[in-house]
Order: sequence, then C-alpha cells, then structure tokens
Amino acid sequence: MSVPYAVGTMVETPRAALIADQLAGIAQFLSFGTNDLTQLTYGFSRDDVEAQLLTAYTERELLPVSPFASLDPDGVGALIRTAIAHARKVHPAIKLGICGEHGGDPASIELCERMGLDYVSCSPSRVPGARLAAAHAAVAATGTQPVTPATG
Repeated sequence: MSVPYAVGTMVETPRAALIADQLAGIAQFLSFGTNDLTQLTYGFSRDDVEAQLLTAYTERELLPVSPFASLDPDGVGALIRTAIAHARKVHPAIKLGICGEHGGDPASIELCERMGLDYVSCSPSRVPGARLAAAHAAVAATGTQPVTPATG
C-alpha cells in the first residue's frame, strides 16, 4: 500500500525567501511562516516589541498597523513576492501559501490573493473569518461585484 505525501518546507527567514528557487527544486510546496519572517525582516522580537513599541509606532503613524497583525506588503510582502517568482521559475506548479496568524487577517488574505498564493492557514478560531475574507478577495480579484442578498 502506498501513502500519498508531499515534501515541502517552511520559509521563515529572509534568506530562505531569497533562495526559494533552490528550495522549489526539491519541494512540492513552500509555506511562508509569516510570524518568524516578520520578526526577522524587521529585526525585532515580537515578544519584546508588541507591548513596548508597536503601540507607540502605530500611534505616531511610523507604522500604519502592527506588522504582526497585518502582513507588511512593502517589506515582508516584497520578500514573499520575490520567493514566489523564484520558486515558480523552477517549479511552476508548486503550491505556495502562508502559515501563521496573518492567515486569519482579512487584509493579509487579500494581499496573499493578489500575490497569487494558493492557500492560507491560521488558528482554528480564525478559520470562519479567514474563509469569508478569502471569498471576498477571490471575488475582488475577478473584478466583479459580489452578489448582495436581497432584503425584504
């Protein structure tokens, strides 16, 4: 009896994102670990900065939102877009997605849809909202308007 399986890897460091072509040469999927990738891209520990600095950064508009709450499109997103391009050059059918709390954030899900990722994963309590956000992002990507239920 054979058991179907896929071999993949987590991409949790900027270097791993930059060498995604090498990883894609031996993997069927890459999953971007957005919590660790965010920490390493920003160069700070989530545990240290969330309580002490991020509130001040967002209040002073140095950051629009905590990069741990919503995926940073310009920094972390740029690394992911680079990794997607490199990986798909080597392995066009590779499955690509994210793993982490960003997978439950509607703005992050919409960014993942725009970047062409195949899936998001998140904690179980965030799955219903993530499914709804993914549906909205998919509809928005088609350029059509969602059907609004009639009220009576």
